[in-house]
Amino acid sequence: MFTKSFALVTVFAMLAHSLAAAQVVTAQYDNARTGANLNETTLTAANVNQGRFGKIFSYAVDGDVYAQPLFLPRVEIPGKGIHNVIFIATEHDSVYAFDAEGVPAEPLWKVNFLNPGAGVTAVPARDVDCPFIAPEVGITPTPVIDLQTGTLYVLARTKESHGALSGSAYVQKLHALAITTGHEKFGGPAEIQAGVRGRGAGESRGEVHFDPLRELPRAALLLANGQVYMTWGSSCDVGPYHGWVMAYNATTLAQTAVFNTSPDAEESGIWQSDNGPAADEEGNVYVATGNGRFTIAANGRDYGDSLLKLGLADRSLNVLDYFTPFNESALNSKDLDLGSGGPILVPGQPGEHRRLVLIGGKDGTLYALDTGQLGKLQDTGNSHAMPAIRFRGGIYAAPAYWNGHVYVLASNDYLSAFAVNKGKLSERPDAMSDQRFLDSGATPAISANGTRNGIVWLIDTKTWNGSDRPAVLHAYDAANVARELYNSEQTAQRDRVGLTLRFTVPTVVNGRVYVDAKRRVDVYGLLPAGH
Repeated sequence: MFTKSFALVTVFAMLAHSLAAAQVVTAQYDNARTGANLNETTLTAANVNQGRFGKIFSYAVDGDVYAQPLFLPRVEIPGKGIHNVIFIATEHDSVYAFDAEGVPAEPLWKVNFLNPGAGVTAVPARDVDCPFIAPEVGITPTPVIDLQTGTLYVLARTKESHGALSGSAYVQKLHALAITTGHEKFGGPAEIQAGVRGRGAGESRGEVHFDPLRELPRAALLLANGQVYMTWGSSCDVGPYHGWVMAYNATTLAQTAVFNTSPDAEESGIWQSDNGPAADEEGNVYVATGNGRFTIAANGRDYGDSLLKLGLADRSLNVLDYFTPFNESALNSKDLDLGSGGPILVPGQPGEHRRLVLIGGKDGTLYALDTGQLGKLQDTGNSHAMPAIRFRGGIYAAPAYWNGHVYVLASNDYLSAFAVNKGKLSERPDAMSDQRFLDSGATPAISANGTRNGIVWLIDTKTWNGSDRPAVLHAYDAANVARELYNSEQTAQRDRVGLTLRFTVPTVVNGRVYVDAKRRVDVYGLLPAGH
């Protein structure tokens, strides 16, 4: 075994190096959820093409991969040396640490949270009455890494049988794993349990309790100001369910605060097409809810179809501000969730006093809001959320931001780039892709070397009830998205991606592109000479 002092020296050495190197420690690259890695020096618009770029290897894993892979450079793995590490989580409740260049091919470490002999399995899809994630549900949301302590936080679901007479229990746990070994830290894992005062669905004796079977975590984990934030929605709207936001202390795993979006009703889940909650520099958290009753304007407590700005104080999560479309009742009745998209905080420019948060929903509207004044609900319209840009299909994604432009791909639409100038989003795109993408669009990722060599990456997937087919990795010139640089079907025999899953986001870092698929992650990069 290695000693605690060795582990601490390793962590701090890793931290010092990582601060100056490319890394991916959270979904969509940062807490603002900009989707941009600005430290990519290998991949450029000149070398990403079918002649020089393609699939170079794959990782085979034991379950489907919805979580975005995370990356850390130069991690000291006890007994195995220093490696650039890619972290992959699966629906079979496994977490892998692989060498990011594929050498060696076997995992540097792997942990699995199941014990079939003791009756602990992943949750069967039939138990949640939903085919969206199948055949089993284990780890869905993207984990998050704390560089200061060298910890990987993972939210996992299990089904635990306690004998024929006792039946089964469904459990969700927050795991804190050492990035060097996968060992549990801080006395973990912590079982997720919560209750709030309310009269809503599933109420018992004046309290609404968290249901680990019905509550599905899809949105990525968030680490902000020493707190791990997790959110929940539903599986196929099977009730009763609510939207939940919970904060856990990152070093004790003690529950800090709980917020329920519909304590006196139901629904209003937080799923965001797997995109993460966003956080600003003050640690305020932004989440979007789906369908449900909106009663705040009538002195209620329920936030259906709303963007919420939450602040943590005195062990409570409080709504500091919110935005609700004026037609929220119609959205709710037609299943047009605002929360089908994830929020993104657009970086402010020097001298600007207005910072934008963008959010889109199933009705195809992208709203640009002032974080200092979200506007709440205005009965007469959404003039305070201008421009409100309409797309051809629903927005099941978050935008991405790079170099003064926002990139959006809605369902049944074209990849579009919109300029941001003086705190305002242009109403018309500067450029659009030639290809029209089908349901459900995609969340883009950007790789760039600062303000140079920008590339927009995305994964073309499928409808929720579509037949299995390969995913397709696309790359576009970020300076002009009408120019496609590469896609994995151009040389399909060499580059074809594995079978697709919905809402996946590529991880682009250190000259590699990591693409989630069924029971594998495919890795793309510059091809060796003479390939």
